[in-house]
Amino acid sequence: MLLEVRLYSGLEIYVENVKYGKPFQVELPSGGTGRQLLDKLNIPQEQVFSILVNGIHRDRDDQMEDGDRVALFPPVGGG
Repeated sequence: MLLEVRLYSGLEIYVENVKYGKPFQVELPSGGTGRQLLDKLNIPQEQVFSILVNGIHRDRDDQMEDGDRVALFPPVGGG
């Protein structure tokens, strides 16, 4: 299956030739999960706090479908 992925807030450093917030495509086996996506992109699991699939927060073990739009965000802090 083919996913449209966007990386935010520094996660783009893990994937060559990817820019902040710019979409790129990733192929995963049918029924792939957020955890599998992170592994494929070589992004450490602990670096991702939020996975949005089609604008909805999802667990990293939820299955995705062909054509899903995925956004990955790291933990953020502030004061």
